Amino acid sequence: MATIFSHPAIALGLSPWFRDVRNHKKILVTGAILTIVPDLDVIGLYAGIPYQHMLGHRGLSHSLFFAAFIAVLITWLFSRRLEIKASAVWLYLFVSMASHGALDALTNGGLGTAFFSPLSNERYFFAFRPIEVSTLNIRYFFESQGAVVLASEIVTIWPICLTILVAGYFWHKGRADQPIRG
Repeated sequence: MATIFSHPAIALGLSPWFRDVRNHKKILVTGAILTIVPDLDVIGLYAGIPYQHMLGHRGLSHSLFFAAFIAVLITWLFSRRLEIKASAVWLYLFVSMASHGALDALTNGGLGTAFFSPLSNERYFFAFRPIEVSTLNIRYFFESQGAVVLASEIVTIWPICLTILVAGYFWHKGRADQPIRG
């Protein structure tokens, strides 16, 4: 898995591309939190749920279905309070949360991601896997493995997120400067 230090970079990088969302800090923070939520499934390991089980690590909580479902629920809560397009909120939250499984599929370890759970528990990796997998053991991470994992994330995830962020900023800035044709 990628670390909780890098997953939220996706939500930050996406923010300029969602004009209706970027001015709502609560939605942006929620998007960042949703990039981490799928890893709460590690609690199941301590409850005896095997890693390879649908409810195990990188199972249902990492699926596209789960991301869509959670995005619907949270969008419904936000749309009741904010005057904002629900479709923009949903898409931002969905992509933010779904990015978690995608980053995990770019790692060099584990069992892969069950993108299509609950319909299928088959686990997938992408062909290109440049991210060093992180341990589930927090103590081991900070004692020895953390620096290697973070270094691989800094050179792979962060530059891409920064590029997406800057491109989105300049794309919308350029479009705002264009005269309106009527």
